[in-house]
Amino acid sequence: MSNNDPKQMAKRLRAELAERGLEVTHGQALELVAHQHGHANWNTMAAVPVVPPPAPERSPGRSPGAIPIFRMFDVERTLEFYVGFLGFRVAWEHRFEEGMPLYVEVERDLVRLHLSEHHGDATPGSAVIIDVADAAALQRELAAKEYRYARPGLERQEWGLSVTVGDPAGNRLIFLER
Repeated sequence: MSNNDPKQMAKRLRAELAERGLEVTHGQALELVAHQHGHANWNTMAAVPVVPPPAPERSPGRSPGAIPIFRMFDVERTLEFYVGFLGFRVAWEHRFEEGMPLYVEVERDLVRLHLSEHHGDATPGSAVIIDVADAAALQRELAAKEYRYARPGLERQEWGLSVTVGDPAGNRLIFLER
């Protein structure tokens, strides 16, 4: 049974209330759970079929789990670029031990990127296309930061509006509004 099973919810509720010195019967706990879910009583809640939530929409050819890896050579400049300039945040970082290469995940909105100092993890000079809703707004945001190593412009092409920036290792990020 899942954590969302009403009978299990009632059982947990009853146990938590008992820990606080409040005794309720199992039937009372079932009624409380039903009321919390907007039902008049347990019987009406039990009569409603449990429908699993819909699966997230996926576009053909796109995987929500794909995470590009970019090679980095200068951690300080790379993090200045991704965090300070592009507005990503460091989700986590890993080193096997002090003095070993760094591996970092950065994220912004729904975009996750991995940055690696490890030889062989990625080829410097790689590129990735990142879908954005408003390329012009992103370009204005980046231009306002006055980052000394980049002044990205806005480029209109037949497939959309894009903002292209290069990181310190020569990797290209193409933010594309289709």
